[in-house]
Amino acid sequence: MGTVTRVRPKSRSERDSVKELADEAVVLRTYKSGESDRVCVLWTRHYGKLRVLAKGVRKTSSRMGGSLEPMGHVKVDLVKGRGDLYITKNVTHLERMTNLRGDYARIAAGLAVVEVIDAIPTDEAADEGIFEMLVRVLLTLDNTEFHPELVAASFFFKLLAYDGSEPVVEYCVNCESRGPLVAFNAEVGGTLCVDCRSGTAISPEALQLIRRILGGDLASVLREDNPPGSGEVMALAHEAIEAHFGKRLKVTRSTAPLAPNVEPPRT
Repeated sequence: MGTVTRVRPKSRSERDSVKELADEAVVLRTYKSGESDRVCVLWTRHYGKLRVLAKGVRKTSSRMGGSLEPMGHVKVDLVKGRGDLYITKNVTHLERMTNLRGDYARIAAGLAVVEVIDAIPTDEAADEGIFEMLVRVLLTLDNTEFHPELVAASFFFKLLAYDGSEPVVEYCVNCESRGPLVAFNAEVGGTLCVDCRSGTAISPEALQLIRRILGGDLASVLREDNPPGSGEVMALAHEAIEAHFGKRLKVTRSTAPLAPNVEPPRT
């Protein structure tokens, strides 16, 4: 989950004019349609978020069913249907991600990631940079070299930075004092000093961990097993991404590994 450069995305009009397309995609979520069909919400590399109807995919004889599951990294061949709906012609796996799918904590983190991507407004144009970040974070979760607990939280902070909303963590966001910084408030954009504090208390360990995540040391952070401040960082990342989108996220609030007991800050 390193630095990603923005590229010019296809506009909505360019996307809607396409009658057939082949693209790389990640499955964000699915829901049933009719007796044997399924609607899949995809984030594609070149066309952004698409809704796709997979006909007959819930039949036991379907060869596409196993490919169109949340967090699936696939290649899709689609034809334009009615409205904004596309119809699947063919789907093939690009990455199986067996380690991710075989571990509860990795699954939980992956579901939190795709839920956040799904929260991006549908009227925005495609963004290849976001697609690359999404694939990279799923591959990170599939890599057993990295511990999964901080992957989703790190992704949330990286996504905020990519969108131009990186939280301030080097000085007080209110008075620009260098510290000591004792609180974090997502609503005002980052850390606060003793005189300006509001929001949630933050320990020096958690503050240093966020600085490492945003400052280029993410791979080392993810190789560490439960570094000091992890619980705080997870909670603060969820708070920050929810404030950014203005909505509560279901997975991050209902899944045990993503709703940790926050470690009390040291005084």
